[in-house]
Amino acid sequence: MGSGQVFITDISFHRTRKNPIMVHRTARVVVGIDLAGSPRRPTGICMLRGLKAETHIAFSDEEIMDLVLQSLPDLVPIDAPLTLPAGRRTIHDRSGAHFRECDLALRKRGIKFFPVTLGPMRMLTERGMILKKKIRAAGCRVVECYPGAAQDVWGIPRQRHDLAGLAEGLKKLGVKGLRAGMTGDELDAVTAALVGRWFLIGKGEMLGGDKGIVLPRVSQRQKGDRSMRRR
Repeated sequence: MGSGQVFITDISFHRTRKNPIMVHRTARVVVGIDLAGSPRRPTGICMLRGLKAETHIAFSDEEIMDLVLQSLPDLVPIDAPLTLPAGRRTIHDRSGAHFRECDLALRKRGIKFFPVTLGPMRMLTERGMILKKKIRAAGCRVVECYPGAAQDVWGIPRQRHDLAGLAEGLKKLGVKGLRAGMTGDELDAVTAALVGRWFLIGKGEMLGGDKGIVLPRVSQRQKGDRSMRRR
């Protein structure tokens, strides 16, 4: 081109129940979900196109699925446990280990967490696993993420400590489209989406194997300098 500019279009294929759809677009799309354990509580959802964020609040699985499917995402990071510890067939199974490989990797880094077998976490885990199955059946890739740990890695506040500071920190990381008055659920969903974007462009890592938790990649110096906290 005479201007010297080169435009690269990403061509993605997304499967519906009947036919694949070829989508032409110029930016990756990631849908981050800050999942609530109960459909009676708000779930934050962020559609991140490139670095432009659009957030929503949903309640039912159907509302969540509608928002995911209309986005045709390259990746869907969910803030909820999406796998069980080895030896457990269901979340209600009392046999087997209490910790997953990714949990042990978090603990090794000094990140505190609630095991998936702990009371309130069981409902969230069960809902997360069901939602993962639905989203995968629609042809989308799903990963588990943990916004609080990612916020620690990036050195920005967690929502319960400083909501305005979290929003400002996400802006400094390049996120656009954030509005005044966004809820903690929305900002954690934005965080989840940004983690997914970093993972897609090679700036993330998967803790605990291919079924683990996605986090932003940190340098050895950052690992030594940062003290990470778990919710």
